[in-house]
Amino acid sequence: MEKEKESSQVFENLLFPKIFQTFRMAIQPSKLIIAFLAVAVICLAGWVMDFGKTVVGSGGGDTELQVYLTNPGRLQQFIKKNEELKDERRGVFYTLWHFASARFHGVVNSLLVLDLQGAKANTIKYFQGLGWALRYHFLYCIIFVLMKLAVISVAGGAICRIAALQSAQDEKPGLGEALRFSTKKFLSFFTAPLVPIGIIIFIGVFIYLLGLIGNIPRVGELIMGICMLLALIAGAVIAVVLIGAVAGFSLMFPAVAYDGSDCFDAISRAFSYIYSRPWRMGFYTAIAAIYGAICYVFVRFFAFLLLIVPYKVLSIGIFKNAKLERIWAKPEFSDLIGPNAEVSIHWSESLAGFLVYLAVLAVIGLLVSFVISFYFSANTIIYSLMRNRVDNTALEEIYTPPEENQAESATNESESKDSESESETEDD
Repeated sequence: MEKEKESSQVFENLLFPKIFQTFRMAIQPSKLIIAFLAVAVICLAGWVMDFGKTVVGSGGGDTELQVYLTNPGRLQQFIKKNEELKDERRGVFYTLWHFASARFHGVVNSLLVLDLQGAKANTIKYFQGLGWALRYHFLYCIIFVLMKLAVISVAGGAICRIAALQSAQDEKPGLGEALRFSTKKFLSFFTAPLVPIGIIIFIGVFIYLLGLIGNIPRVGELIMGICMLLALIAGAVIAVVLIGAVAGFSLMFPAVAYDGSDCFDAISRAFSYIYSRPWRMGFYTAIAAIYGAICYVFVRFFAFLLLIVPYKVLSIGIFKNAKLERIWAKPEFSDLIGPNAEVSIHWSESLAGFLVYLAVLAVIGLLVSFVISFYFSANTIIYSLMRNRVDNTALEEIYTPPEENQAESATNESESKDSESESETEDD
């Protein structure tokens, strides 16, 4: 009996199986709708901003980004050589979207075969691509990132709130309720990722000023040597904030959704959980990543079947297969849009092909929406587990806005009055 009790206690302490609830939570229609709207707004904004095509390309199909990844020293020469080729230019959003998609699939495929080196290589390339965009298209990136963060603050906050209520109390709030919560807490969601960046920039300015002082002959190097200890301390603070921001970013939105935190409290909780239990956080994240890769492949296969089955049936019904190929390129599992379709003969085929293309994009948008929903749902569960381990807070404990408490109390009062009136009529 004692051994059975001990084994049951050990099983109760293993909270990580809750992460496997993420798939069921991620496919909830309200979350998918919120994520799909966010993807649509972000893509529309990127499409509009890409009217000014600033990414230089060559006649061979190479772009700035590809040259930067292979040989950064040759980039300036590549730009000067091909800057006159206006027809080969592309937008920053278009370039990064296809690049990030390829890296994402590379990470997923690597995780499925437990190839950590492959996942690491694709992740490093992804951040190198972001570095290229920030360095050579800085203004574009700042505008787009702020716009994207604003959209994600509303959508991601709403998804985290739904996941928190579902995980803590098995409630399923409506779409409007979740969006109301995220809009009321918008400032906290929006500023939580920005504050660590501001701290890093603020401290970095002082180190930069010390470097400028070092340019003064004779006096500058002495001042720099005297203040080097302060510069090293500032560098240590930057390192701590940078590690906490990168590793703890995924916990900031759930902190606001679960505990109603402001941005500083959300940052404090994220940093505390990361630095107090780093191995446990890494363990939870690894499980969620591998499980998410498996779920993504399953959902992608479902999307592939959703496209290929109508395509095959249409190919049987249309006598001239060349006509179908001009309207709709055959979808593949690795490329749902398919290769470039053949040139249309009539305007009606072009219009039909455009409508089919929009429908396929909608399917891909739902696939991306699942990834976003899974990401925020998984990190909300991980936050509740980390909070339970570090702060010893019950998994069921969750912040309730004052207006909801008032509504609940009013409902309870009305129910009690109704029961009292019913009892009085029974007595009569």
